[in-house]
Amino acid sequence: MTTTPDFAAYIASLPRVLAGAAALFRDAGGRVLLVEPNYREGWALPGGTIESDDGESPREGARRETLEEIGLDRELGRLLAVDWVAGEGRPPLVAYLYDGGILTDADLKAVRLQEEELLSWRLVAREEITGHLPGALGRRVLTALDVLADGSGTAELENGHRVS
Repeated sequence: MTTTPDFAAYIASLPRVLAGAAALFRDAGGRVLLVEPNYREGWALPGGTIESDDGESPREGARRETLEEIGLDRELGRLLAVDWVAGEGRPPLVAYLYDGGILTDADLKAVRLQEEELLSWRLVAREEITGHLPGALGRRVLTALDVLADGSGTAELENGHRVS
């Protein structure tokens, strides 16, 4: 299919939006697996940017990033949350968060960090989440934990806050 110059110009004129996807892994005690990037301050979930040039879907991106970052290749569960995060010095972000499931002791022993990007990993209790993941990401994780606990559908968020 050939695109006309007018259509190509139209597409080029559209605003840019970033897209990221992550997985929410927990241990049997409900603690959340976080990773510590070496390229910025703070903690994160296993995940990253969706490679849309390759036609990667959000689910595929979360699975790929999980394999790259922590060495676990797991089928992801349901979509827990979609968050529209306003840009502050960058384009807005659409963040997809999937259920990574419960990790066994064997899974935790199999975690292998991507040394080019990550310094460490840890399991964090719910009450400590916002101390490690401030702002929209912390609120997104807490909402996703609520969705898992109450069995409700996917949460729609804006900057980590539920949209009614």
